[in-house]
Amino acid sequence: MPNPVYRRPVSRRLAGGWKALCVLALLGWCLPLAAQPSGGPYGPIPQSYAVPTEGTVYYVAPDGRADAPGTAVARPTTIESAISRVVTGDSIVMRGGTYRTGGLQLNQGITLQPYLDERPVLVGTRIATDWEELRDGVWRTRWDTLFPAQPLAWWRREREGMHTPLHRFNNDMVFVDGRLLESAGWEGELGEDAYFIDYDTGHVYIGFDPEGREVEITAHDIALHRPSRPVHGKESDRKGPTIRGITFTRYAFRAIDIEGVKPSTGPNDEPTDDPVGPSDPSAHGKEVVGTTLENVTISFTSRVAGYFRGDGLVIRNSLVSDTGTEGIYVIGSSDVLLERNIIRRNNIERITGYYASAVKIFNQSYRVVVRDNLVIEHPHSNGVWYDVGNVDGVFANNHVEGTQIGFFFEISRGMVVAGNVFVDNRQGVRVLNSADAQVLHNTFVDSPVMFDRDERSAQGDHFGWHPATGPDVGEREGHAFVGNLLVATPGFDRPLLHFDQAEALCGTLRQPMATRVEHNAYIHAGLGDAPLVTWSPVAGRSCLARYATLDAFRAGARMGAGSVELPRYGGQLFRSVDLRNFDLAQRPAGLEEVEVDPAAAQALGWPAGKVLPGAFPALDAALRSE
Repeated sequence: MPNPVYRRPVSRRLAGGWKALCVLALLGWCLPLAAQPSGGPYGPIPQSYAVPTEGTVYYVAPDGRADAPGTAVARPTTIESAISRVVTGDSIVMRGGTYRTGGLQLNQGITLQPYLDERPVLVGTRIATDWEELRDGVWRTRWDTLFPAQPLAWWRREREGMHTPLHRFNNDMVFVDGRLLESAGWEGELGEDAYFIDYDTGHVYIGFDPEGREVEITAHDIALHRPSRPVHGKESDRKGPTIRGITFTRYAFRAIDIEGVKPSTGPNDEPTDDPVGPSDPSAHGKEVVGTTLENVTISFTSRVAGYFRGDGLVIRNSLVSDTGTEGIYVIGSSDVLLERNIIRRNNIERITGYYASAVKIFNQSYRVVVRDNLVIEHPHSNGVWYDVGNVDGVFANNHVEGTQIGFFFEISRGMVVAGNVFVDNRQGVRVLNSADAQVLHNTFVDSPVMFDRDERSAQGDHFGWHPATGPDVGEREGHAFVGNLLVATPGFDRPLLHFDQAEALCGTLRQPMATRVEHNAYIHAGLGDAPLVTWSPVAGRSCLARYATLDAFRAGARMGAGSVELPRYGGQLFRSVDLRNFDLAQRPAGLEEVEVDPAAAQALGWPAGKVLPGAFPALDAALRSE
């Protein structure tokens, strides 16, 4: 009889469980997810914020007066007025409540925070009240703040037009009683769950009676814009804001936009080419330095939660949820830290061909550390993607579950992926056209790993200069895959580990992509007809070998030293899959400790010595003592 703890979890149970965990995190509590990752608390932690004592403090309220000085809590001004007045070192203290506002521009290094334990919420919608009843259960209203958009120029309609209708690229959103509706292509597709916008006439259509219901429609495409140029009569001080305890929700396009050298773009322009072409890290990321977000919530943005440019960015204990094509988008920035955040439900409109990712680290960002986050509920999106020209990143102690690709490292160089738990991802880790990626001491549950390379280069590439920022075709090697635990539960029938190379390179690239594949543990209940490992390059027409067992892999690839395979395993392996606790409940026969890889020890803070394969260095102490 199969052990229920080892059973592959169903999606419905995962969604319900994570919903409960996220609610607890928002309240400042968290269920104990032990060890590596830490168990939190993740996401925003409610707290009381002391009023700053330095600089000028401006108090604002939803009902504040624009002409009030705002320097006394009893006489607040408006958020718009305070934003126009502050200078470096000042603070804006927000009273609780709903601020229906947007388009705020700020270029000073100030603090934005709540008053004590109050909860201010910036909202990008207005309530629609003037409805006209038509026929067949359809109502409409005229709306003067619409945000039509088109796919970016590189989107391939001939490939994706049959999967993604063009109206999905428009940035408007409609909510009824707090619930997001889905866009429709015409009035005949309406119902309780959809809306249609005629951009020629400026009408919004719904398929239900709005009487007694609150219908909101987007009125702003951004909450806070941090230009790198003059605004409100002040030059930029090149310092990023510190934002604490604020909620941003329901903005068309994005909630926060931190500029670099290039001014922020509109929805139909490429936002990521800053810098353009290969650039030394000393030459970019300097326009706005030191932006900090703590205990911030950003939700329901039709494209991204925020574009973040500038060195020294820190985002911690924040919630980014229900976003469009990206959640957190870091561009051309160095020395960045993302930690203890909850990042969930990206690509909520299921747009295809846009390479959606909940977190995108893009365009020559150096030393970006993503540590101890929950990346969950992304069935239509990748998790965290370091893409194009990034160098020396660290991805450690994260829990990544329910994504297409949990961690993606592409056209970049130098990465340590260590101490993470990957659960039920189409791919746990993918390393594509990159160099020197070290994947060390991770736990993979039904989440295969792939290293691959192809002939893509800077010559004639669909994205122009992008490949020139990373290793060239002949340099995509130097990877290590060491000390990992790979588990396939009953019913999983795909290879656990891939090293795949395009056939076009068979005659030119004969060296392996990896220098070390060792001290890993492969535990499975049976993979059906699928091999355990695929390996390339090898001699032959396709230069790809399929190895059904670890012994065959060792003999054919001359890799796999110190590794172990436990096939047809049916015992209790993890302490509790249902509680998302993936430390080992017991040591299966044949599983031995391995030496800690030095790069993993540095990234994780583990001492030198021997540990069990995977993200958890020792057996659960409570169960080990029984």
